[in-house]
Amino acid sequence: MYETHMHTPLCKHAKGEPEEYAAVALERGLKGIIVTCHNAMPNNFGASVRMMQEQFEEYLALVARAATAMNGRVDVRLGLECDYFPGYEKWLESQVVSAPFNYILGSVHPQQKEYKQAYWRNDPVAFFRQYFEHLALAAETKLFDSISHPDLVKNIVPSKWDAALIIDDIRRALDRIAAAGCAMELNTSGLNKDVPEMNPGMAILREMKARDIPVVIGADAHVPQRVGDRFKEALGLLEEAGYSKVSFFLDRKRQDLNIEDALVSLGV
Repeated sequence: MYETHMHTPLCKHAKGEPEEYAAVALERGLKGIIVTCHNAMPNNFGASVRMMQEQFEEYLALVARAATAMNGRVDVRLGLECDYFPGYEKWLESQVVSAPFNYILGSVHPQQKEYKQAYWRNDPVAFFRQYFEHLALAAETKLFDSISHPDLVKNIVPSKWDAALIIDDIRRALDRIAAAGCAMELNTSGLNKDVPEMNPGMAILREMKARDIPVVIGADAHVPQRVGDRFKEALGLLEEAGYSKVSFFLDRKRQDLNIEDALVSLGV
């Protein structure tokens, strides 16, 4: 197993160096980590929660340093978490080929100030629907290996969230994501959010399985102690949803691992 979703201090809301994250991975029986810090965006988009473009070389150096320091103990790989936002596709096209990335996460962050300014109209259900439309559009760009935390939007107005209300919209989005050949993430950090369940919840996870969408597990670690957090529980949820394999990406190519073998590797 690899930790496939983790950050660095360059994003301004994470703590700890990549070596510290890798050390926790070693303790928890993981083979490696893929560092996926928040990408730089143009026009100061979300500038308070991501690296600046002029810090990109520093990011590459941080990951390379950790890979050298942990060589032979933990496999440290370079990745990137990229915001999908309509109109920035050309920026992303050039960004995802700008370094030898192993894994590119495509994310829609509905809590982002710019996103809310563009799409929030005091109608939570309409906002939920718009979010899933954007997940599908993100997958259809073919820029991303996986779509991260796929129902993150439920935490915007938790009291109004009910997947059943928009299940037809969700199903249409998943049909498009499956057709695009994109994987999706089971993000364990959802257990720490306003709706305390992994992203996505079981109803959506089962719909993903019905379409044979591959699933990558990530903890979205912003501190070293969260590396591999609740991975055993996540694997159990995948099995409950009908999955027999879990996936991750190296060199932008999907690797599949039997869930039974993944559990053994984690000491279950």
